[in-house]
Amino acid sequence: MPAILLPDIDQAASNLFGADPVLEDGFVLTGDGGMRVSVRTAMPGVTPAMVDWWFGWHGDAAAKYKLWHPQAHVHVGWRETPPPRVSGRALYVGQTSIVDEYIGSDLVRGAIRFVPPTALGFTDKSLEDDSRATIVCARIGLGDAPIDIGYLAHHVRAVPGGSEMRSRFWMGGRHVAGRNLIGGMAASVARRVLSVTESDARALMVHCAQEMPHLAKFLPELVGEFKDFE
Repeated sequence: MPAILLPDIDQAASNLFGADPVLEDGFVLTGDGGMRVSVRTAMPGVTPAMVDWWFGWHGDAAAKYKLWHPQAHVHVGWRETPPPRVSGRALYVGQTSIVDEYIGSDLVRGAIRFVPPTALGFTDKSLEDDSRATIVCARIGLGDAPIDIGYLAHHVRAVPGGSEMRSRFWMGGRHVAGRNLIGGMAASVARRVLSVTESDARALMVHCAQEMPHLAKFLPELVGEFKDFE
């Protein structure tokens, strides 16, 4: 689709919450060699708090991660120590999840560093009450190299009968940067090497459109099996 239909991350705070009309399902390629991907998922019976719990719960075992996408997810682990727990929930913000997964036919190792929504400019008041909304935000990098390649945001808001999730990915192009490196040479080389294609964008969109509806199918029952959920 034309890039104008899916704004870059600096405009995400004004459109991710549904205030502005944007592309809900699709992808665009950008002139700097990047891509933007958008997926909307209906999640009947799911609350925003359940999604927040999931992101803290699944990151310490491959078996948990595979529940999410049995065909594409391979392995997961926290880069540092497991997240601390408060009121029965793992606090994943500030932690880095190392994941091995197939995006399309390519096996990739990613480093997903979870950041607070404010780090990406999201200040919607509904986020202060996780019964109404939550937003999972992260800087995405390579798992085996000190290179960051993009950002993701999953905004989940309560609707009658459950929730709806809006997922956004801003990858490649100007979002590529060296991680804890002095100078921009590594990032400049990475931008040339990591230039994305239409096939890459389509594969990421399909992956998200598979894993999120699947998560919605089993998450309410899974939450019910664990007494540590509050």
